[in-house]
Amino acid sequence: MFEVFKQIDFENTEKHIINFLRNKVRNHKVIFGLSGGLDSSTLAALLAKAFEKERILALIMPDSYVTPKEDIDDAMTIANMYNIKTKDIGITDFVELFLRKLGRANLVTEGNLRARIRMIILYYFANAENRIVIGSGDRSELAIGYFTKYGDGGVDLLPIGYLYKTQVKLLADYLGIPKKIIEKESSPRLWPGQTTREELGMGYDEIDIILYYYLDLKYKVDDIIRITGIEENKVKKIVNMVIRNKHKLRSPPIAKIPYEVLFGSIKRI
Repeated sequence: MFEVFKQIDFENTEKHIINFLRNKVRNHKVIFGLSGGLDSSTLAALLAKAFEKERILALIMPDSYVTPKEDIDDAMTIANMYNIKTKDIGITDFVELFLRKLGRANLVTEGNLRARIRMIILYYFANAENRIVIGSGDRSELAIGYFTKYGDGGVDLLPIGYLYKTQVKLLADYLGIPKKIIEKESSPRLWPGQTTREELGMGYDEIDIILYYYLDLKYKVDDIIRITGIEENKVKKIVNMVIRNKHKLRSPPIAKIPYEVLFGSIKRI
């Protein structure tokens, strides 16, 4: 099943993403969060190919309660590889201030708070320095809603948002990202010990196959189970996540009010 993802044309994929970035960003500068994970490291490599180093700023935003030192080291490795300027802004104090003022909550709520604090910091510098915020979300995360609304989902552009996580791994290898980062256990790092495999009950090796058959080939759940051999509960879980989280990819609904209610008998010209 994995073979379908190996059909990716690396050279043309890179070219499409770089053209997208240059066309959308134009003469602006860019800013992004660099976590030391697969997606943000791949994004860093692509940004370095698309723009002069003076136009790129990476924010490293660890939380001492959650972020392993390994991630910070990996983020710096990537920044040094591509000669990208960084700002190291720990978010621990921000998180603690919010929790003192608002009270403690469950892991998901506090984890989403971390993601939203990072978004606020990114946009603070984006506004102050006239930069465009570049997100590192991939298609797998976007499709199942595995991101924080108005957190890591709060960005201006998503250059790798059409690549499944499996394809991002392959592209990262093509771009020369260290194996250590590519093979790192996937985790949003929203709370201590969080991993995608443990939280969702499966890894992206299965998630991406399910998504490919459901989104690209338009197969029904029963057919996906039969063809892939993946357990029924896993297939249904991913498909339900896609359906349930569509709202995360849409603008807020606007209440539509008839013209006559708002403007009475005034005729439209």
